[in-house]
Amino acid sequence: MADSNHTAQHFLDLIRKSKRGKFKVYIGMSAGVGKTYRMLQEAHALLRNGVDVQIGYIETHNRKETHALLDGLPVIPRRKLFYKGKELEELDMQAVINLRPEVVIIDELAHTNIEGSKNSKRWQDVMDILEAGINVISAVNIQHIESLNDEIKEITKVEVKERIPDSVLNKADEVVNIDLTADELITRLKEGKIYEATKIDAALNNFFKSDHILQLRELALKEVASHVEHKVESEVTKVNALRHERFMACIGTNEKTARLVIRKTARLANYYHSKWFLLYVQTPRENADRIALDKQRHLINNFKLATELGAEIIKVEASNVARAIMEQCEERQITTVCIGKPHFSLFGIIISTGTFQALLNKLSCNNIDLVILS
Repeated sequence: MADSNHTAQHFLDLIRKSKRGKFKVYIGMSAGVGKTYRMLQEAHALLRNGVDVQIGYIETHNRKETHALLDGLPVIPRRKLFYKGKELEELDMQAVINLRPEVVIIDELAHTNIEGSKNSKRWQDVMDILEAGINVISAVNIQHIESLNDEIKEITKVEVKERIPDSVLNKADEVVNIDLTADELITRLKEGKIYEATKIDAALNNFFKSDHILQLRELALKEVASHVEHKVESEVTKVNALRHERFMACIGTNEKTARLVIRKTARLANYYHSKWFLLYVQTPRENADRIALDKQRHLINNFKLATELGAEIIKVEASNVARAIMEQCEERQITTVCIGKPHFSLFGIIISTGTFQALLNKLSCNNIDLVILS
């Protein structure tokens, strides 16, 4: 419990610094690493230190050791709703705000709320609670981070539907990785400490393969390392300050290419904790009366995705795409431009203008990097 007392005291110190609630997130490579267990341990440590800490929502998944830690902790009753003939329970956000505990524990950050709730996602509930001045400790798995969606799908062959924008983690005051080796996690699974016996074989043959776990573990470690690096850069005074990166993703109307460029640029911006922009240059042949409705819809969806991932959207009309990119780089003080691979349509448009070399020269003269994403 010594470690729990130490982390609880550190979080307690953070609490005093701002009227807005402080936000701590436990992150893990998969289910079963012990995020909920650690949150409950910390809750007990805070309670022993005289902090008004209450359980807003905890999902123990009937794990015996985890469930036992609920004993002695005050629990805010869940909100009960009927949906499609079933009684379901949700976090009661308004009850949390009305009770105003000093710290509230809220599990499953990426959870999708029942239809008819004030917010569609639990992370949005958490943002409202933080704005009310209440401190929150929460947890999420690495596969639920939006910009990692494509990488997670490539690793696990499963597309995760419940996701949180990277900006949510960026708002956290602390991000703590709960780490286990692949062997330790698989042992916990085989011992029945993660899923019930009937689900163990299926889990071992799918998500919990050793190579999957290793890759997910690497992503989780990188995510937390990036957050720590940003904290050091923002809180420790440096004699020689590095240049502030500003990324600009350039997309066309190709849905899949645009989504890939958006997510990868978001990851780069997240790594550097920098501002980023999404640029769409509408050429005359892509006017609203000429472009197909499905492409318009995909474009709007990609704007929405980029906004959720923290981008500022720039939409300009121009016949010369390369020149429009250069103008925006100068106006926005961009340090890195991100585009799709050469065979993608945007790249083709740039080349067809005959000014691609001029773009490269201009970027080079202004010390702007060009990243071609694949």
